[in-house]
Amino acid sequence: MPSPVRVLFLCTANACRSQMAEGFARHYGRGAIEAYSAGTQPTVLHPLTVETMQERGVDISGQHAKGFDEVPERFDLVVTVCDQAAEACPVFPGAGRLLHWSLRDPAQATGTPEEVKAAFRRVRDEIEARVRSLVEGLEAGTP
Repeated sequence: MPSPVRVLFLCTANACRSQMAEGFARHYGRGAIEAYSAGTQPTVLHPLTVETMQERGVDISGQHAKGFDEVPERFDLVVTVCDQAAEACPVFPGAGRLLHWSLRDPAQATGTPEEVKAAFRRVRDEIEARVRSLVEGLEAGTP
């Protein structure tokens, strides 16, 4: 059995988008992906991130916001999930390949509680689709 592909999902706060991507990669990667997430300026895992992921049957409640010092140094693939992280890390040392997904930060959403939750769901659904596509590509040998 081949070694799992080591993937890092990177954003600014490591509070929402990269956490969702890590959770989905672990869920759909079924051992083919060794998934991590980190932030250039980590804060805390947003409660709505956990809640909206649970709606998809993916439990990320044990995850926490991390910086680079808490993840391995080498990755087969680094995926930046926000423009700020892509700007802060245009070249990631130890990355075999870099990919960029420009995703809105649901933590910046305003409005009623339902409107904010809807923003989290939209981003979650987009990340889920992208991760599923990534997993399929990795399984086919073309990430």
